[in-house]
Amino acid sequence: MSESLKATIQHDLHDAMRARDQVRSATLRMALAAVTTEEVAGDTARELTDAETLKVLAKEAKKRKESAQAYHDAGRAELAEREEAELAVIEAYLPEQLDEAELTSIVDRAIAATGATGMAQMGQVMKVAQAEVAGRADGGAVAALVRGRLSQA
Repeated sequence: MSESLKATIQHDLHDAMRARDQVRSATLRMALAAVTTEEVAGDTARELTDAETLKVLAKEAKKRKESAQAYHDAGRAELAEREEAELAVIEAYLPEQLDEAELTSIVDRAIAATGATGMAQMGQVMKVAQAEVAGRADGGAVAALVRGRLSQA
């Protein structure tokens, strides 16, 4: 059986520490801390599945993107570069992101599958689309596309 995503990250952290790669080791430590925090959140501690671990990593990647943008807007290029370097480390563990055409195709299939005709069915369409997207696109981008498609209907 292959090792879990968390175990892979832990192994990569040890390698980064041995190689004295400070950015990589600090980023992997933060990612593992986020995973551990999610594991102990709630009533009982539990081991996250790989899919749940990917969700945590996607959330961390989104934070890095937003921070980098905020730093760029504030004229703090050195801090933006640090966030982008951390983002690159995290993205190595995420599945390849969908391009616009693939995402549009998924949303169109979800609309057809649910028979949605307007904004009232947006939740149903989002549920079907998010199941197929499964972490390969930002939820906000999916929602914006669904909103645009349903408002044309």
